[in-house]
Amino acid sequence: MRTRILFTLLAIFLFVSAAHAQDAMSYKPAAAAQTGPMPILPACATAAVTDGDPAKPGSIIMLKIKAGCVIPQHWHTANERLVIISGSAHAAMKGMPATELSAGDFLFLPGKGIHLFHAVTDVVLYDISDAPFDIHYVDFNGKEITPAEAFKK
Repeated sequence: MRTRILFTLLAIFLFVSAAHAQDAMSYKPAAAAQTGPMPILPACATAAVTDGDPAKPGSIIMLKIKAGCVIPQHWHTANERLVIISGSAHAAMKGMPATELSAGDFLFLPGKGIHLFHAVTDVVLYDISDAPFDIHYVDFNGKEITPAEAFKK
């Protein structure tokens, strides 16, 4: 009986401690974000991890994409949620008309859905992923190609 009480108290303590740790606020000013190149993105797009680890589920990446930059046709394993902070762009998913995006807009892209992104002006956005971040470029027939091949077009 005593062991059961001690175990219950320990479990409550661990639960409360874990819940309290999750309640901590985290602040990262956008202006201080140091974006850099990612070999899987065109040179006209830079990125910085805002929260989490892109190799694990549940990360947020800030992207800065220069005017005129195109991220060619590609897909991700994860569902992707984009929040446009500034600028304007077009996004298109295969088989659907292009969508115009501007500051404050939200876009959901389902996992494995082939899409592309074109920055009309300089764009800053947050990319929220619910699985490890990956990117698979494809040609117009849907065949996977390397980033180098995708960027040549």
